[in-house]
Amino acid sequence: MFARLLRESGLLEQHPGTEIVGNVFDKALEHLKRQRNRHEYIYKAAITKKILLGVHSLQTASMLTEFRVGPCKADVVILNGTSIVYEIKSERDSLTRLEAQLDAYMKVFASVNVIVGENHLDEVEKSVSEEIGIQKRSSKYQISTVREGVDKPSRTHTGAIFDAINLKEAEAILRDLRIYIPEVPNTQKYGVLRKLFTALESEEAHRGMVRILKKTRNLHPLKTLLDDLPESLHTASLSMRLRKRDHERLIHALRIPIHQAICWG
Repeated sequence: MFARLLRESGLLEQHPGTEIVGNVFDKALEHLKRQRNRHEYIYKAAITKKILLGVHSLQTASMLTEFRVGPCKADVVILNGTSIVYEIKSERDSLTRLEAQLDAYMKVFASVNVIVGENHLDEVEKSVSEEIGIQKRSSKYQISTVREGVDKPSRTHTGAIFDAINLKEAEAILRDLRIYIPEVPNTQKYGVLRKLFTALESEEAHRGMVRILKKTRNLHPLKTLLDDLPESLHTASLSMRLRKRDHERLIHALRIPIHQAICWG
């Protein structure tokens, strides 16, 4: 697929055959940064660089992408001492579902934010709650804050948090809080865990979610891999669950000269 896309994209003509595969991905990212080509990945890459790795680190924070919340998928969630969700609305996106998405996220995350292309800024400022943070992506690949999001874990709902995580994570939160979980058949486990979880205070459930998800979705083991990857692939590598034994294979493939890679397949 890489060899085919390399030919179809026209990037092959822009690179001498002696260049390596990793450089092609960097070139592709630069191409997508142009305003008419802006894709969601560009926004995610900016969040990874400027916020996850710029403000925080893989040792202190974790990042989730496409995180299921009710009928929605949160684009990016950063977990540090709290939970921060970023909904991306690029220049090419519609704002039709934004209200429903933000309503769902406010029940699970302490801080809710929208990152918009400049063409959406006026409409979003007028339509979303004052509690919602707004950032914009400028033409120079910068994220600037228009309005800070309010950090308010008390606004979250325990039922919505329970539905957003898996049963093992819910059980770990309850055990971490020293709440007794009775032994029941697997067919009854969901109901028992949900009843115990929804009896928690919202802030208690939220703190537990942040604490446990930082452990179960820990990205720190990927730091060494990131050091060997082109910056254009940082977000992709943090979003996909690559097996440890595949790390060296990926690094090796990215160092192969283009004139060899074009023969793949």
